[in-house]
Amino acid sequence: MAMAVFFVSRFTDGFVYGIIASLLSVLVLNFAFAFPYFAFNFSIPENIISAVIMLVITAMTSTITSQLKWQERVRAESINEKMRGNLLRAVSHDLRTPLTTIYGSSSAIVQNYEHLSEDQVVQLADGIREDARWLIGMVENILSITRIDNDGVKLVKTSTVLEELIDSVLTQFKKRYPDQKVNVSIPEEFTSIPMDAVLIEQVLMNLLENAVQHAKGMKTLELHVFVLGDKAVFEVRDDGCGIEKERMKGLFQDYFSVKDAPVDNQKRSMGIGLAVCASIIKAHGGAITAENRKEGGCCIRFALELEETENE
Repeated sequence: MAMAVFFVSRFTDGFVYGIIASLLSVLVLNFAFAFPYFAFNFSIPENIISAVIMLVITAMTSTITSQLKWQERVRAESINEKMRGNLLRAVSHDLRTPLTTIYGSSSAIVQNYEHLSEDQVVQLADGIREDARWLIGMVENILSITRIDNDGVKLVKTSTVLEELIDSVLTQFKKRYPDQKVNVSIPEEFTSIPMDAVLIEQVLMNLLENAVQHAKGMKTLELHVFVLGDKAVFEVRDDGCGIEKERMKGLFQDYFSVKDAPVDNQKRSMGIGLAVCASIIKAHGGAITAENRKEGGCCIRFALELEETENE
């Protein structure tokens, strides 16, 4: 009985369930195991002592449990606050460069328009457009990771045809990188996957963009999807420079530390983008991994559950 009271008090919140368990234990002990049997009698000192012991066990265990849970909440809030602060610093660092470039290029056009050739104006305007596009992508990533990290927000999954998903991703990608070819391989059979299609499209776009921006020396970019058991496995592969070993462990963190934060335009969005990917896939009940390929380059992989009918 004492062990039952202990476990109830240990694994429930507050004191209510523990007190109820201890009172029930006292009544059962008094009725069935204490003299006179099968009758309540609280006039015997031993019965009163048993009741007090049960209540003491409940009070001590519930107090310890409440304290441990409070400490865990404080620790989690502290970690989240630290991550938010680091994320804010990283985002502020990343946003400053394109905003400065946009301001400088637009000022050059306005102040020196008469002295600039048409090609120079087009070049400056194209730079403004590219930085604006990058800023839009960054804002989308920030909104997504905020949405996913917000407790109580649940994904609304809908049945999505794999071929339509890939076509949509490739259409968006070609608009941004018209000169970059993507070799695609998907199952020939009809494949439907329950997902938040908008978020999964964002994951694939982030992975393809990261390969273009960070895989130095890349000649081939591949998007492979195949069925393995009850899952659809997505792989984005490149034959570029790969990922440094020291960065592999923290590749999907929410931020770059200040000392590691990239300063060049080619690398400025990698940390936030991959953190968004990890959050989205985690919200779908999966995990995302990265590894360097033996033949050179990198492969980033994640898996999603298939429709139940496809597993039968």
